[in-house]
Amino acid sequence: MYTREESSRLRQEFWTTFGRYMSPVPSVEGNNVNWINYHTGVNNLFFRMNADGSEASIAITLEHRDLHLQAAYFEKLRTFKKMLHAELQEEWVWKLHDETNNRIISRVYKALPDVSVLNKETWPEIISFFKPRIVALDRFWENAKYGFEESE
Repeated sequence: MYTREESSRLRQEFWTTFGRYMSPVPSVEGNNVNWINYHTGVNNLFFRMNADGSEASIAITLEHRDLHLQAAYFEKLRTFKKMLHAELQEEWVWKLHDETNNRIISRVYKALPDVSVLNKETWPEIISFFKPRIVALDRFWENAKYGFEESE
């Protein structure tokens, strides 16, 4: 068991390591990008990576407080489902409404079970899980973002 401080330090160290690993990787447009805090340019639409004590996950999240607007954006995202899965070369889980941190969000995600950000031995597996997926999301977003900008 880790203390809160040790857990926090390990999490921070993981994300620093991942950020350094990804820093030389350009976006599909050839620009520098902060992969950890990827900027989609669309309000309340995020690419989220999470690693905790039992799994790692990567997701597209829709976090509009207005659930009708959130559902409309989810349906718009669903129109890009084939393109997304083709870019990712795998299928992800689609959830219209999912409660997290006392909020209802919509998300499309993929999880990697049985890894822990608190165990440095699983970091290579977590990084190998995140890297191709966040890069594929960037490629996907290069084409899909225009459909969402019209909705803003």
